Amino acid sequence: MSNKSEYTAEQIKVLDGLDGVRRRPSMYIGSTGKEGLHHLVYEVVDNSVDEALAGTCTLILVTVNKDGSVTVEDNGRGIPVEKHALGKSALEVVMTKLHAGGKFDHKAYLISGGLHGVGVSVVNALSREMTVQVRRDGKIYEQKYKRGKPATEVKVVGKSDKIGTTVTFVPDDEIFSVLQFDFSVLVNRMRELAFLNPGLKIILKDEIKQKEEEFLSIGGLVEFVKWLNKSKEVLHKPIYFKKQMDSTIVEVAVQYNNSYLDNIFGFVNTINTVEGGTHIIGFKTALTRVINNYAQKNKIIKGETITGDDSREGLTAIINIRIKEPQFEGQTKTKLGNSEVKGFVDSIVTLFLSQFFEENPTIAKKISEKVAQASKAREAAKKARDLVRRKNAFGLSGLPGKLADCSSNKLEETELFIVEGQSAGGSSKMARNKEFQAILPLKGKILNVEKAQPIKVLSNEEIANLITAIGTGVGEEFNLEKLRYGKIIIMTDADVDGQHIKTLLLTFFYRYMLQLIENGNVFVAVPPLYKIRKHKDHYVYSDKGLKLALNKLGQGKNVNVQRFKGLGEMNPQQLWETTMNPSSRTLKKVAVEDAVEADETISILMGDDVAPRKQFIEEHAKEANLDL
Repeated sequence: MSNKSEYTAEQIKVLDGLDGVRRRPSMYIGSTGKEGLHHLVYEVVDNSVDEALAGTCTLILVTVNKDGSVTVEDNGRGIPVEKHALGKSALEVVMTKLHAGGKFDHKAYLISGGLHGVGVSVVNALSREMTVQVRRDGKIYEQKYKRGKPATEVKVVGKSDKIGTTVTFVPDDEIFSVLQFDFSVLVNRMRELAFLNPGLKIILKDEIKQKEEEFLSIGGLVEFVKWLNKSKEVLHKPIYFKKQMDSTIVEVAVQYNNSYLDNIFGFVNTINTVEGGTHIIGFKTALTRVINNYAQKNKIIKGETITGDDSREGLTAIINIRIKEPQFEGQTKTKLGNSEVKGFVDSIVTLFLSQFFEENPTIAKKISEKVAQASKAREAAKKARDLVRRKNAFGLSGLPGKLADCSSNKLEETELFIVEGQSAGGSSKMARNKEFQAILPLKGKILNVEKAQPIKVLSNEEIANLITAIGTGVGEEFNLEKLRYGKIIIMTDADVDGQHIKTLLLTFFYRYMLQLIENGNVFVAVPPLYKIRKHKDHYVYSDKGLKLALNKLGQGKNVNVQRFKGLGEMNPQQLWETTMNPSSRTLKKVAVEDAVEADETISILMGDDVAPRKQFIEEHAKEANLDL
């Protein structure tokens, strides 16, 4: 983009005021919990990234300050401060009016991101306090706000020969249930933005935790794909191509690895479209067609039918779209709806990938042979599933014999507890409420699906029992309407083995039943680690909690501390009170807030490469749970 594009008060277009933002914040930022809190940072940073997309910003500095506020500083053009047509400073209009900004006038920004374009004004509305400083025309301008309302006029507070904008905000404790920023969550998003904007340096600091990370990508999507595949064995160097038509830019990077699952990430104007959309549909259609044509033409397949799933086995791909007027479905901007994008991406991928295959026959053959093997494995897996169905047909219910089912058929109240071993299975069966709680005991650790072919996964007895009990099926046959329980609860011991079993199960759900996680059906039970007896029983769920409880209760002859080594050590009444009773238990909902980070974590923990796994464990040794 030309860095001479106009950005003055005339380019600021106003659509609406801030009425309703504080009353219905979730409509604008998704939630008022952890996810929404971090979205405040993303929205301010997206404004700075818009400057980078316009070719006028090379540095963004994000700081979590000691007082819990966040500062975002850039070296862009600076928000205009002159009088707007509304009679106020353009800065005040941008900060206090919904949908006010240069991104609605294509003279200022041809392409921009940001959550529905609501811009920094929503952050202002949801902040207890905000201060904006603009370095422009040799001066430093400043305005302060409280809960979206101007607290001062726009005034000159100094001189500067630099340009840019600095925004500092304090999230409003009247709005948000969580006020602490997670450094690792911010790291992941800043890294992502750096990959998507080559040449843009992003520095992230956390003054509370004394941490700092710097991100600068030169290779862009090629580097991004390599980073995603760093713990996997790859088949070839990344395939990369880019095409612009009018104001739409399509950028694709592709690399296959030796795993059996795909990871496709789509971005539109730097926003991660986790629900996909027309750009992903266009890419998948073209990929399958090109590989099918090449494999048939070169007699790599003979009579087999290659499906979309076959063509994507072991694929890591990033599709990055920049488009003038994106249409997003859903309030959280996660699915692209522009119909014209599908054909555009399809034609570009078909053209470039076909040409690449002709010019690089060795790589094309490797990919086609892997896809052909996937096709054969899929047919074998289908036969394995059919065999399981035939076996189940001999039973009265078709359900696993170990399953202790519940009597209720109401999806919203039913729960399936997945437990480890017969001991815990026996206790939980006695502890449960038979009306709405079902128990499925597992025989030890389940198969590590990260390392196994689909036919081996689907033929495994424990996994087959799990799939049958849940009822939805997997892969192409997955049907959420056939779900038999509203909550799928993983209940394992709090020791190392229990954590491993939990991770194996989470890996299975992430790789084979991701829709259950996305739909909010998968949970992890949190059993107590200790029981403290002083006049009555007190249950404690962590070592830190034990110290706090003992300080509160005092230590002496009347205090007895028992550590639970496993669920089997608790009697049914204790298990019910602490872990299974809906009114007193603690459940953690499994949510993949960031698919890129979750995929990396699972690949490291469950893959073949020992070195990155050892490093991960050393870095996270003090953390009790895998956070997905």
